[in-house]
Amino acid sequence: MLRILLASLLVLAAVAAAAWGAVAVAAEVISRSYKPRGEMVDVGGHRLRLVCEGPKGARPVVWMESGAFSGAADFAAIQQKLAARGLRSCAYDRAGMGYSEAGPAPRDGDAIVGDLSKLMAASGEPGPYVLMGHSMAGLYLRQFAASHPDQVVGLVLLDAVTPEMVERREASRFADRMLGLARLGAVAGSVGLTKPLYWWGDRIGLPPQGRAEKRRGFISGRQSRTAYAEVRGWRAAAAQAAAAGPLRPEWPIAVVTAGPRSPAMSMWDEVRQAPARGSKAPMIEAVAEADHRTLLGLVHGDRAVAGVEHVLANAAPPAPRWILLY
Repeated sequence: MLRILLASLLVLAAVAAAAWGAVAVAAEVISRSYKPRGEMVDVGGHRLRLVCEGPKGARPVVWMESGAFSGAADFAAIQQKLAARGLRSCAYDRAGMGYSEAGPAPRDGDAIVGDLSKLMAASGEPGPYVLMGHSMAGLYLRQFAASHPDQVVGLVLLDAVTPEMVERREASRFADRMLGLARLGAVAGSVGLTKPLYWWGDRIGLPPQGRAEKRRGFISGRQSRTAYAEVRGWRAAAAQAAAAGPLRPEWPIAVVTAGPRSPAMSMWDEVRQAPARGSKAPMIEAVAEADHRTLLGLVHGDRAVAGVEHVLANAAPPAPRWILLY
């Protein structure tokens, strides 16, 4: 009887492994059947995937920085909404993420902001820009804005982390948990265990092309390893952002957060909203029905667009260009 039971379990395990493998192969085939949007841009030693959408015009370009574990795909819905309003935007994959080539280690704020500055210069998209960042991108945009103030019109921060937040004990514990999750993801992704989960890769609610790109990145072993490297550099990135200096009060800043306000979230609201509270033209909004991911999607992405419109409406007029006549 025991032999029959063991044999049955082995057969079931073999069938399950075969089914898992078949689903993994199907996911890999589907993930490679979509041509990515955008173009590859050389930033000196490696190329980054850049996606710019919307008509070119006199108004500033919205430049987007994604949070951990992803890239340009996260902004596909918001880019679509901005283009519908006649606004141009650019999103990109950081080195080693999405379709971009790998960059040198360590993947901390200095490396990411350095790549971003080179990409902007090589893109042909004129500045200064409206900077939009989600989640951990708040650290990179803080460092970029403080070190390149001439390239900044204002900021839109979506559930964004600040250097001051990372200093808190609770946030430090959360960062440790995220590091463990990123390490697990790097191992699972490297051996192909995430591939059968392809169809769950988009939890944002993206348009079809963005959804396909998001799912492909979700099952990518290379992306999961790069995400782990970035998470390891979070504390360094926070210190680098703080050392770069504060945001300027004359910049209009919109802070949009997800989830209802509650006593438990009041501490986090304080530090997340601080950039806007320090601005002479603040916008602060909590989207109760959204979560950290769906804040970027087709359903709730309009609030990010409202943040852009707030920044543009309150931005300082461009400096006059003097022409000397001889």
